[in-house]
Amino acid sequence: MHTTPTQAVVLAGGQGSRLRPYTDDRPKPMVEIPGTGTPIIGHQLSWLAAEGVTDAVVSCGHLAEVLQEWLEEADLPLKVTTVVETEPLGRGGGLKYAAAHLPDPDRPWYATNGDIWTRFSLREMAAFHDERDATATLALARPRIPWGAVETDTFGHITDFVEAPPSPFLINAGVYVFSPAFTALLPDLGDHERTTFPRLAREKRLAGFPLPQGAYWRAIDTAKDLTEAAKELAAQGH
Repeated sequence: MHTTPTQAVVLAGGQGSRLRPYTDDRPKPMVEIPGTGTPIIGHQLSWLAAEGVTDAVVSCGHLAEVLQEWLEEADLPLKVTTVVETEPLGRGGGLKYAAAHLPDPDRPWYATNGDIWTRFSLREMAAFHDERDATATLALARPRIPWGAVETDTFGHITDFVEAPPSPFLINAGVYVFSPAFTALLPDLGDHERTTFPRLAREKRLAGFPLPQGAYWRAIDTAKDLTEAAKELAAQGH
């Protein structure tokens, strides 16, 4: 039976050291994209709610109290529970700890990294996940390369310059669909991207959903990403 997830985990514990000074007094997901009036986490929660999610678990770490305070005061479109790791559990352990607080362990769930600004159909991704009978599905993005590319002919003459071309490689976009069985496969401590994901890939139980053409996606890692995202979103009329 195809079930679209109604629960999600948002991983919001990152320190965001490359985003200083913006992250001196707030965790990375609380950074606002200039011109939007919304912190990254606020955007993500409204996106999840628009895609049918009714319950979200936000996993906090660095400056957790700032995030918790904002979540308590904000008018949110879904029910939010926050969890804080008392000791670092690693990416996989943190995901497992957060998943333990989801309302229904027997149903599928979404997860998203707390530092990405994106919009695409999660329902389509959930259907893709079901069709492949996957245990886990990763959204895949093709980000723009931050440098200009140079094209040459076989003889070595430069034929063209291309500003910020799309990467020839797909990358993990930081948005996931997980089947109920996935949680038990996560390590209690450590990184699932080095253990659980490779194991599922070997067993052909890991799927990759390429973001639809025209879908917006950007990871917010540096101050430059903030200004670029602000420009792109203004151009899109957000």
